[in-house]
Parts: sequence; C-alpha cells; structure tokens
Amino acid sequence: MKVTFPHMGQVYLAAKGLLDDLGVEVIIPPPITKKTLEIGTRLSPEMACLPLKINIGNYIESIQRGTDTILLSGSCGPCRFGYYGVVQKEILNDLGYDIDIIIFDPPDTGYREFIQRIKRVAGRNSWLNVARAFKKASIIVEEADELLEIGLKKRAREANSGETDSRLYAFEREVIKCYGSYEILETIRKYKGILESIEEKTGVFPLKVGLVGEIYTLIEPFVNLNIEKKLGRLGVEVYRSLTLNEWVKIHLSLDMGYRLHHRRILKKAEPYLGLCVGGHAWQTVANSIHFSQNKLDGIIQVMPFGCMPEIVAESILPRVYEDYGVPIMTLVVDEMTGEAGYFTRLEAFIDLLEQRRNRTGEKKPSLSGG
Repeated sequence: MKVTFPHMGQVYLAAKGLLDDLGVEVIIPPPITKKTLEIGTRLSPEMACLPLKINIGNYIESIQRGTDTILLSGSCGPCRFGYYGVVQKEILNDLGYDIDIIIFDPPDTGYREFIQRIKRVAGRNSWLNVARAFKKASIIVEEADELLEIGLKKRAREANSGETDSRLYAFEREVIKCYGSYEILETIRKYKGILESIEEKTGVFPLKVGLVGEIYTLIEPFVNLNIEKKLGRLGVEVYRSLTLNEWVKIHLSLDMGYRLHHRRILKKAEPYLGLCVGGHAWQTVANSIHFSQNKLDGIIQVMPFGCMPEIVAESILPRVYEDYGVPIMTLVVDEMTGEAGYFTRLEAFIDLLEQRRNRTGEKKPSLSGG
C-alpha cells in the first residue's frame, strides 16, 4: 500500500507522522502549484467547487509518483464535500486509474465503520500501536498549529521584514525530510523556539482581523492566496476561526471541555442561524459574532465560489455588522481569481480599518485567542 492524501495546510505533517509510525509507505503530494490547479480544473466538472479540483490535481501528481491508495476526510450534512470520495473515485476510474479511496467520516456517523477503515490502513499493527500513533499525530496537529499562531503574531510585529516567513520556509524544507512523529515533533519544537526569538518592534499595536469561512479555504494557503502572509506584511495580526487542531478536538478527541467551548460559540449564532446548514456556515456566523464581541478591528470571510453553506452565511453577515459595527468583507476564490485584484481589495479593507481606528484613537491590547 502506497498512501497519499490531499494537501490542506499542514495536515501532511500529522498524516506523515501517523503513517510512518504505522509502517505504511506514504507519498506526500507535491506542494500545490498552478500546475496542480490546471490538472484538477481540466479533469473535474466545471461547476465543482475549488477544493475538489485541487484535490484531483493532488491525486494525479501523487499517482504519477506511485500512489495506489488515497485517504480522505469525510463529511456529513448538506455540503458537496460529503460526495467528494464518490465523485473523485469516478473521475479517477474514468481516467483509467484503479485507486482505492478510504474515507474517514467523523466517528459520530458510526464508530464501527470508522474502526474498520482504520484497520484497512493499519494492517497488522496492534490496536495499542494504532492508538499511540493517533495520539502522537494529534500532538503534531496541536503543536503545528501553535507554531503557526506564533508566526501570526510575529509577522505583524517583526523588526526585520520577512524574517518570520523566512524561518517558516526553512521549517517546511527541514520537516519534509523527517521520518516518524518523533522527528517531526522535534523539528516543530525547534522552530517554535526560533520563531519566539524573532526580534519585535517596540510600541506596535497591530490591527486585528479575524478570518472566517470554509475550513479548506481558510487552512490551505495556495487556495486563499496566502492571505495570512499578505495581511501580516500589511502589519495585521490575524486570528483564525477554524484550525486543524480544532477540527480534531471536536470530531476525534474526547476533550469534552473543548466541545463545550465550541458549543458556546455556536450558540452565539442562534439569533441569526440556529442549525447546521452544511460545511462551516454555522461556524462562520458564530465566529463573526465572537470576533465582534472581542472587539477585533475587522473580519474577512473567505469562501470558494459556489459554496452553498458559505453563501447562506454571507447573506447573514450584513446583519452581524449592523448589530456589532465591526466591518466584514467577503472574498470569493476560484481558479479564475487574480492575485493583483485580490491584494488590492485586502489593502483597501485594511486602509478602511486603519482610518476607523485613527478616528477613535483606540489602541487595543493583544487578545488571548480569537
């Protein structure tokens, strides 16, 4: 078995650590490029959403490296992501590829099926080894997210422009060569210390902007055109509403404290949206309210073109702005999105937030969390 998976931010770190520990050969897709997108766009239905197209590009590039099995996270509810496994398998079969796709639906849809699929990947590993591997993978997820959080704060305050991104680039080059969860975790911890040591400007009060939207679009930098990096270079501290660590804690862990915290945030959306309509629309509305209550300077919704759940959320966000007064902008991305126009909109929005702050004269201290 030679296993691959779609890129989504730093998910490859946990996936590689897990599979290495289980003795499964893993083929990490090449970093997403325009070529990846071109392959996926050419082979996918025209009206498919952007994540599906990029996934197909990931698979084709991995198949060319010898992959025979694809791991894919599942979904439930009225969102096209729930059909990805079936649609993608049909596309690959039509292209003549005999590929096995193993879909890991969240266990709340049925633990028996979830366990059987784990066993298909784990092979002869004992359940104790499997449990240990998953535990280490969850630690990788948590610490990798902590590394990114340090980067978000440092990027907006760094004394030497570009130093944070330079260090993160070095991290990516080094960690990809690691084998197993132990080496990956050691590298993450090493670079957490390196990022913490980056010199900061004094007397800096960066604008604070929260990102909301569909999880894949938020987490994968190629898809959102590196919005976190662009905002950081504009002197903005970014707060992420959805992270891989959060997804793991909500769907895969037994951390009841975090689940209660998540439910409390979702409850904030009740006056506007009181149930799941698919994808992460519910979280988009709830976190927009949460960010507004925490007095962030602005909020940006990032969504793939044609994403029904996020369209529902987008229609609600003007009411959130009317009630709380925190500016909200929506950015829609697809294969035709131009980087120049995208960046111009970001600059204009940040200029607006800066002018609003100057009018009020308010300097806000750093928030703890988002």
